Amino acid sequence: MKHVRLIAALALGLGVAACGTVDTATRNAPYETTPSQIAAPAPSFQLAGMNVNVPTTLKVSEANMYYPGGDIVWRGDAYGNRYQQVQAIFEEAIQIGGGPLQGEMPVVVEIEVKRFHALTEKTRYSVGGIHSLEFVMTIRDPQTGAVLRGPKFIKADLVGYGGSKALQAEARGLTQKYRITQHLARVVRDEMSLAEGFLAPPKGVTARITPLTPVKPL
Repeated sequence: MKHVRLIAALALGLGVAACGTVDTATRNAPYETTPSQIAAPAPSFQLAGMNVNVPTTLKVSEANMYYPGGDIVWRGDAYGNRYQQVQAIFEEAIQIGGGPLQGEMPVVVEIEVKRFHALTEKTRYSVGGIHSLEFVMTIRDPQTGAVLRGPKFIKADLVGYGGSKALQAEARGLTQKYRITQHLARVVRDEMSLAEGFLAPPKGVTARITPLTPVKPL
């Protein structure tokens, strides 16, 4: 009986030690190996349609000041309906950014513009500034209307050239319209193809664009 008790005690002790070892290993496991750190899969979308809304409640400013008030400030097209012009820029950007994607799931991209504040003539031909671009993007199933991604508020500010740099850029075809359109196209592409979507740079302002289509000479 003494031998039986001794064997039982040893077995119990080994069992406790084994449990302790497993627990220690779990507690000391690297944080990045835990389930919460598993990367989300990238979406597999293809563009089936779009809907761009530029609310007429947004205030348009035509004042030629360094920093005019208003939600829409645009000089990259001839004077006209700024709401329609901004809508056309976003529609082209969606087509450039999402059109080439050949994912498995057709989607509709919806954008509601919140702010489109580019540079005035006075700012562009002197100190330069920031193109302030803000909108909400939603990706939906075209059949059911179910939201597949978003709504996501996106602040996609872009450095606007000024002075001689602006003139040199325009001479190469890098107009405000081209740079903004290509930048927005890249943002749309990121939202439609990357697991995390568009991520603004550390300071929140993109300095240089990465074109998705070649520049068109002036």
